[in-house]
Amino acid sequence: MEKKQILKYIVCDTLSAMVSWALLFLFRKMFQEQTGLTDVNSVFRDANFWLGLVLVPMGWLTLYTLQGAYRNVLRKARLKELLETLAASVIGVTVIFFVLLIDDNIRTYRNYYGSFLFLFCVHFALTYSLRLILTSRTVHKVHTRQIGFPTLMIGSKRKAFQTYLDLENQETYSGNLFEGFVTIDSQADGDESSAQLEKVMPCLGSIGDIKRLMDEHHFEEAIIAVEDNEKGRINDILMALECCGDLIIKITPDAHDLIVGSIKQVSIFHSPLIVINNRLMEEWQYSVKRIFDVVISVLAMVILSPVYLVTAIIVKATSPGPVFFTQERVGYHGKPFKMHKFRSMYVDAESKGPALSKDNDPRITPFGRFMRKVRLDEIPQFYNVFKGTMSLVGPRPERQYYIDQIVRRAPEYLLLQRVKPGITSWGQVKYGYASNVDEMVERLRYDLLYLDNMSITTDLKILLYTVIIIIQGRGK
Repeated sequence: MEKKQILKYIVCDTLSAMVSWALLFLFRKMFQEQTGLTDVNSVFRDANFWLGLVLVPMGWLTLYTLQGAYRNVLRKARLKELLETLAASVIGVTVIFFVLLIDDNIRTYRNYYGSFLFLFCVHFALTYSLRLILTSRTVHKVHTRQIGFPTLMIGSKRKAFQTYLDLENQETYSGNLFEGFVTIDSQADGDESSAQLEKVMPCLGSIGDIKRLMDEHHFEEAIIAVEDNEKGRINDILMALECCGDLIIKITPDAHDLIVGSIKQVSIFHSPLIVINNRLMEEWQYSVKRIFDVVISVLAMVILSPVYLVTAIIVKATSPGPVFFTQERVGYHGKPFKMHKFRSMYVDAESKGPALSKDNDPRITPFGRFMRKVRLDEIPQFYNVFKGTMSLVGPRPERQYYIDQIVRRAPEYLLLQRVKPGITSWGQVKYGYASNVDEMVERLRYDLLYLDNMSITTDLKILLYTVIIIIQGRGK
């Protein structure tokens, strides 16, 4: 359903861009060049007309993608879409004006203003009109229960049952399709509200089963409705939900003071809920971060290809074993992936079990010690960045073996799985490599600080500091 809706938006946006570009050419030919309709066919003989008809829509689609216009298309709000379309139109028309129109031969500068205003008005009107039709139809389908969002209720007592009733009986349906609920404790206490709730939706388990349930049911929303005496479990619930992808999390308003982070209130008629914002940056920043990752990783792999070759030869010549070291790490939303490095240790370095490296570690080869100082062993991870399993900047990925130990002491570690792991991080820059779990926990505070201040600017600062560390050879 969602993919089909995205395709509809792309088709409509493409048509709007093509029509507005064609009308701009006609406008300039008929009114600014004052040829009227007598030589309208000259528009179609102009190579720039056909070139723009292909390239301009591609530019608009790129801008909309960066803006996040094709994300959560089944949940679009018409007023928010109006403002987003207006902002994109201003940016896009300004770019077209300075890139494609500024060098045109004109009789008066008033022609520039006329072209700009004409293109802006036509493009905005066409784009938003088609989007409004699509969005209004989707909203209607949600309100008439033709579209629903699989929802998990977290809680089993009076407040959970009352929240369910409020959402089901509200005048305008909000789209929550309840597929079940989980209890706060391992067993429900069997009170009257729990029995009533179980009549309308099944009990799927307790909060300890959330990760398994997410994999099985693919919930899109989770609503936390806990009693006053259960508020102490809020953090446990949020930690359990952290690795569940782009899940929308809502909570009954009287518990919102327990939430640390960015929140916004959404009035759902009889049942106002607070939505926990799980997006750490604006959508355009996520897009720019990914583009930056791809561009830099490709450039790095091309430019450093001689370094890859020489390093591989030296690794192979100085110690027996493979050139690359591949190990499973845990990444974005708790998903495992294969991370690649140049091998800096002797083969079977962990024959006695997992062990972190430390100062004067005898398992590290002489050349491996040099590689670690200048971070040379890390450069194969540019391939991970290109694939999308890692980013240039993000918390360093760990093995599940150590994550289990860290989480027992610092459950907030799971918050790091809200972002992709990185080649370098604020924790790496400020603290460095950790040689034991105590140091991992200590380094954690720097990575949590990164989440609170995550932005493109922050990433650039971390990359700059990393370059300085490499030049100074301060790696472990």
